[in-house]
Amino acid sequence: MLKHNKVIVTGAASGIGKEIVKQCLQEGAAVLACDINESSLQHLKEAVDEHARNRLYTHQLDVSKYEEVARFFAYVEEEHSDVDSLVNNAGIYLAKSILDYQEHEIDKVLDINVKGYIYFSQLFGKKMIQSQRKGAIVNMSSVSGMEGSSDAIYGLSKAAILGLTKSCAMNFAPYLRVNAVAPTMVSTPMMETIPDWRKKEYLSHQLIDTPVLPEDVADTVVFLLSDKSKHYTGATFDINNGGYLR
Repeated sequence: MLKHNKVIVTGAASGIGKEIVKQCLQEGAAVLACDINESSLQHLKEAVDEHARNRLYTHQLDVSKYEEVARFFAYVEEEHSDVDSLVNNAGIYLAKSILDYQEHEIDKVLDINVKGYIYFSQLFGKKMIQSQRKGAIVNMSSVSGMEGSSDAIYGLSKAAILGLTKSCAMNFAPYLRVNAVAPTMVSTPMMETIPDWRKKEYLSHQLIDTPVLPEDVADTVVFLLSDKSKHYTGATFDINNGGYLR
């Protein structure tokens, strides 16, 4: 489905990002995997089969540092000018009440969860529009961005991504389709930090009793990167087992 695609994935070395990388490779894409954790990137390389490894390029960077992102895109222009897709996935969740946040913690969450998406979207969008090439962006939001979060700063950051998605869909048309994915709780290390009362609340609303796994989210991302979603842009795909009907 993605045989001719070259995809940038941020937050690529663990959780949902790792599964997105693996499924993109399985679908035939080449992947530029970005993560702040260099050792995790090495583990990612070791986790894919040798044939797919030839299409995997890893890059250690901090998405919240504009100069690092700019250097990455200079490298992309030099070595991977045929890139056509971007998955903004890098993010952090501190599992704190807004009453307990310190200033530096607020900055850290917003720098990674919002500014990182802005930096990558801006530089990727500029590249694609200047070259008049078509492609896709998929932004990872969350049910927290639609329904609120016990961690208000995290919820704020994920709501901001929904607005960014719609605005970029307008700004980057007709070259780039831009969509968001907003999963419910997914079985990743991040879920372990969600308060038990909030987990029960989410689960109590769900109409489907099968847990949402990283590979389920990756399935939707692969669809949104492919030509099968050619008529979708500015949309949000909320993967929540029917937990929040609108």
